[in-house]
Amino acid sequence: MKWRAYPQDVLPLWVAEMDVPQAEPVVRALTDALRRGDTGYPAGTAYAEALARFAADRWGWDGLAVGRTAIVPDVMLGAVEMLKLVTGRGDAVVVNCPVYPPFYQFVRNMDRRVEEAPLDADGRLDPAALAAAFARATAGGRSAAYLLCSPHNPTGTLHTAAELAAVAALAREHGVRVVVDEIHAPVVAGGATFVPYLSVPGGEDGLSLLSASKAWNLPGLKAAVAVAGPDSAADLARLPEEVSHGPSHLGIIAHTAALDHARDWLDAVLAGLDANRRSLAALLAEHLPGVRHRPGEATYLAWLDCRALGLGDEPADAFLERGRVALNAGTSFGTGGAGHVRLNLATSPEVLAEAVRRMAKAVE
Repeated sequence: MKWRAYPQDVLPLWVAEMDVPQAEPVVRALTDALRRGDTGYPAGTAYAEALARFAADRWGWDGLAVGRTAIVPDVMLGAVEMLKLVTGRGDAVVVNCPVYPPFYQFVRNMDRRVEEAPLDADGRLDPAALAAAFARATAGGRSAAYLLCSPHNPTGTLHTAAELAAVAALAREHGVRVVVDEIHAPVVAGGATFVPYLSVPGGEDGLSLLSASKAWNLPGLKAAVAVAGPDSAADLARLPEEVSHGPSHLGIIAHTAALDHARDWLDAVLAGLDANRRSLAALLAEHLPGVRHRPGEATYLAWLDCRALGLGDEPADAFLERGRVALNAGTSFGTGGAGHVRLNLATSPEVLAEAVRRMAKAVE
């Protein structure tokens, strides 16, 4: 999709795909499966087991109990199913804007209403905004959920253990159930550490969605894992059996191989992303000093504040039309997105440099 959606003269730095050669252990696992004719329906817990090993080794979290997991088609469809378990039609789902656009699309398409709790001026979770949103969401005794993006897309904010514990306490106080999209969890900057929501005090009744798709560039091989905290196991047990028919068996094979056998590949990618974060900051300072940008601690996405450039609410339009660079329009991320763009820096240094030069020409 990334390289096919626009004409050939456009540099695509939008959708969350990486420009990387695939990890050899993943290629080998898929090739072996095809040679065996192993192309049937998914079964078993191999994916969840691999995820538990990765979580223990990388995050120091041994609380991912395989018995409290389920395979789901992908993270967003899994989030929809989790929200169906804890809310009903017309109930509210709280989101932290600006946030990944499907949070709005999927929630509204399932007949829930969105309550926004804006991030603070530093792009971090705002307890006061969350408390107010939780109160609005539960007014009249309604059930409500909080769809938390962790790490946060588009800002790349990595939530701390203290912030997540505060979220859990607020959610318990207001009777709000927490569903967490943790798809970017393995993609962290050097020196940073991801904290699983289910690992913090008070997170025991949370429901989390995890996948290898972003970190190992496997979005076309559909598979994700839903994980329940100890106090939400009964909720997950109500998941309709047919949901498990959605994941790809080859996707599960690929994701399992990535988690277990392609960690060195991931480390190389993370080092490259660190270099690109530094490069992007330098390129913007040189060519587009009017753009405000705070490098994220996670994801491979950059949230650029272009309001000082005088390009209006949709600077992405100008960058595409005048610079032939495709970025995500900030307004699609909800309140706080106007005048911003999201840039995918998971590409070669050469493409990144050329893109920024083109963006600079678009505002000359």
